[in-house]
Amino acid sequence: MLVKNFFRVFTEYKSYSPSLTIVGVGPGDPSLLTIAAVDAIKKAKVIVYPVSDDGRKSFAAEIVKKYTKFKKNIPVIFPMARKDFDPDEIWSNAVEKIMKFINNGESVALLCLGDTSLFASSSNILRIVKNNYPEINTKTIPGISSISAAAALNDFDLVKKGETLIIKECPSSNLELTSLIMESKGNNMVLAIMKIGQRWKLVRETLKKQDIINQSLIALNVGMPNQIIQYASQYKEDFMPYFSLILIRFDK
Repeated sequence: MLVKNFFRVFTEYKSYSPSLTIVGVGPGDPSLLTIAAVDAIKKAKVIVYPVSDDGRKSFAAEIVKKYTKFKKNIPVIFPMARKDFDPDEIWSNAVEKIMKFINNGESVALLCLGDTSLFASSSNILRIVKNNYPEINTKTIPGISSISAAAALNDFDLVKKGETLIIKECPSSNLELTSLIMESKGNNMVLAIMKIGQRWKLVRETLKKQDIINQSLIALNVGMPNQIIQYASQYKEDFMPYFSLILIRFDK
């Protein structure tokens, strides 16, 4: 009986001990939040969210603000591929901030825009926590990716039988992008190219040269009020925002 009570108390302690949950909040539309994501946010005492710089808004925090009004909302600067930040220092500082709350007995939810497995900066924090604090309970909740949302909004099949889906950050050179397109043509490959942003002029010229600009679907700010989803040939601006992607299926 004593042994049973010990294990019962130990199990209850473990299940209620403070934890870190990485929460994928989807691309931008609050209606795309999963039930699991909402549940994790409601249970957490502290909400940590990424910002690109001090005083900047967080897209991830905006998505879930309905559920975080009476919680501790803590911004953490993420590098966002900026050269003026030292990534290792950023991740270490973020972990230190998170661990202060956990050591104080408060569970933390770290918000991740989109899905937790696609270009997710939160994976760096999770890695450090698991390596340095293996006793901490951690959990990861996936979210709807901008790729999936964009495809659904335009009835675009990301991958069919016999096809291969390639998800890649936008190449920075015409040669690399051209090579990627040439390799994909005729090999049943579908391309999902993310983070177009300032490379759009280069991308547009390459799409024109490869004669695929009319079949390349662009998606900008998916799930946000200023969302744009159209074919690349219809987009006349010379600039794309950071949250941008292109889906390409090659005609047979």
